[in-house]
Amino acid sequence: MLVGVLVEIKSLKEKIFTYNVPSKLIEKAKLGTRVIVPFGSRKLNGLIISYEKECEYVTKDIIEVLDDEPILTEELISLGKTMSEKYISSLMICYQSMLPSALKFNKKSLNIKYDKYVEKVFDLENPSVGEKNILNLFNDTDMVKLSLIKNKTILKRLIDKGVLKEVVKERYRLSSTYDKCDLKTLTPNQKKAYESIMNAKNIVTLLRGVTGSGKTEIYMHLIKNVINNGKTAIVLVPEISLTTQLIDRFKGVFQDNVAVLHSSLSDGERYDEWRKIKDKKVSLVIGTRSAIFAPLNNIGIIIIDEEHEDTYKQENNPRYRLIDIALERAKYNNAKIVLGSATPSLESYAKAKVGRYDLVELLERVNNKALPLVYIIDMKDEIKKGSPILSKKASDLILDRLNKKEQIMILINRRGYSNYIICNECGEVLKCPNCDISLTYHKTSGTLRCHYCGYATIKPNLCPKCSSKYLMLKGIGTEKIEEVLNEKFDARVVRMDRDSTSKKGAHEKIIRDFNDYKYDILLGTQMISKGLDFKNVTLVIVLNGDSSLNVPDYRSAERTFNLLTQVSGRAGRKEKEGIALIQTYNPNHYSIVFAKEHDYKSFYNKELKIRKQLNYPPFCNIVAIRIISTDYEIGNKEIQKIHKYLNTNLNSKYVVLGPSVSLKINNTYKFQLIIKYKEKELLYEVLKDIDKNIKNKNIKAEIDFSPVKL
Repeated sequence: MLVGVLVEIKSLKEKIFTYNVPSKLIEKAKLGTRVIVPFGSRKLNGLIISYEKECEYVTKDIIEVLDDEPILTEELISLGKTMSEKYISSLMICYQSMLPSALKFNKKSLNIKYDKYVEKVFDLENPSVGEKNILNLFNDTDMVKLSLIKNKTILKRLIDKGVLKEVVKERYRLSSTYDKCDLKTLTPNQKKAYESIMNAKNIVTLLRGVTGSGKTEIYMHLIKNVINNGKTAIVLVPEISLTTQLIDRFKGVFQDNVAVLHSSLSDGERYDEWRKIKDKKVSLVIGTRSAIFAPLNNIGIIIIDEEHEDTYKQENNPRYRLIDIALERAKYNNAKIVLGSATPSLESYAKAKVGRYDLVELLERVNNKALPLVYIIDMKDEIKKGSPILSKKASDLILDRLNKKEQIMILINRRGYSNYIICNECGEVLKCPNCDISLTYHKTSGTLRCHYCGYATIKPNLCPKCSSKYLMLKGIGTEKIEEVLNEKFDARVVRMDRDSTSKKGAHEKIIRDFNDYKYDILLGTQMISKGLDFKNVTLVIVLNGDSSLNVPDYRSAERTFNLLTQVSGRAGRKEKEGIALIQTYNPNHYSIVFAKEHDYKSFYNKELKIRKQLNYPPFCNIVAIRIISTDYEIGNKEIQKIHKYLNTNLNSKYVVLGPSVSLKINNTYKFQLIIKYKEKELLYEVLKDIDKNIKNKNIKAEIDFSPVKL
């Protein structure tokens, strides 16, 4: 038998070799299994990805098959080939992105944890006192951990009699504790939405539901239906911080039928969860972006919650869009896709409006609860009044909520204490030595840090340029706001940002403690803006609500509207009324005005007109070509060469913008060309040529379709 083996060797760019499978390995050598093969004088790891009928050259024998069962299904093998073609990416990297690190091609030994148990087989008549003491342990269970039984002599006697028997069970490293709960009955509006999704004609249904409308309950009823019909389901969330409450809710309903996949799991935990899925021990997978590759069979539904989020785009190779992978898997399994959001991406809503997606809308909160009343505070006026950080209205509302024993969420999308330090005498801004970026001051550690490359240093007392002692802190971050809150109010404040959640389990602890009213105020960055549901939160405050408008990206208004709408929706989700306060220097910007009114459709119409005038998505597609180099001259020369090649080989249907160069980050420069296009056939051939012909070892090239960062 001949097989095609993808060999892991860096010097080769996409090379598949044909090998012979000796008779003793034929039963194990299946598609998707890892093997060891001879390659010249070496032995290399590889993956069987095809069966071959014939070969032009003399083939060598596979040396060893590493897996008892395939680590990739036929569906995922086919998907990897599609990804490689679509994203002009290495086939090896595509397959590696699907697997937990314990199953990378060069790993042979796998660490599986086991526990020994004793199982009761039948009751014993007239047991001795010692036997009775052991058998009493089985009054409420058929299985007891071996380590809990102390008298090993009597235990052996019971095992010899056949009353008990030893059982070895795999121990999963991820805790699976949960409180059982029932599915909630859908409201009339939710039931109507559920039925519309069930009867949808397209593969994809966009569920636009205002914050607090109960999209999660609809998800669970859809999943229940799928599982009852013998199929499986995937639920995807954009960030790890959103999984805590969601997983608790889903595990409460579906119990041990749930596996979890996200990047904060240890290698062992992720491997355990992956095997649960592969061994068909669960029917529901919840996770972040990479969970789309869960080795499920017979998928019935894929749910992408908060579908507008940028984190659903992979920024490293392979640079896939989650929706593309979901569509491939849905077509293979004849499954449905549900995209859920209060603020869908313009591209998704546009597709729904022209009928490519089915559109289902929930325009009211559960039990007709009012959306929060939103106030916009012009900080230009507040500065004149001497309130540069917290406006007077914000301070008054915080005090009011504290007196009422209600909770508050405050968002500022910048961590640290101050954004930068400047010398008042010479004007020097303290910058990272590796990046053209100012250092952020973190007061808790007394350090200056670069949020791009990770560089850190102790805060100096004197200006490094002129030795002046007049160093001024400028800008505010979460640490500064935390200090202000503690000074101004008698409140229990908890901060949730990348610094305070760096330890394993920190996200979950903060969310659960805040939900249990151990804190009055939750202060955080963007990670607190969506997906969280706290019954006692009645006030949400956004500081620097216009900060994302200053980013030079055509999506900046959309991101601002989404962020403000999402975070405002955290207030007043249960019985008590909610208020949201947006502090801004641009109170009349349309993204902020429409967010105040919770008016998605007006924002969509306004933004769509601007996109059409400028010819940006959804009116075209975009691909970015990037050259990354530590040498400015080499990088610039290479991008200019590519620019010339594009102008020569693309016709007038394609618009090429650039090249541009970013600031230096981590001692590297990033040069970029952007191509706007509608037809991809000619473009793909040109891009493949570019990818194939870049051979300069001093540069790194990236081809990024639908980039999220420009």
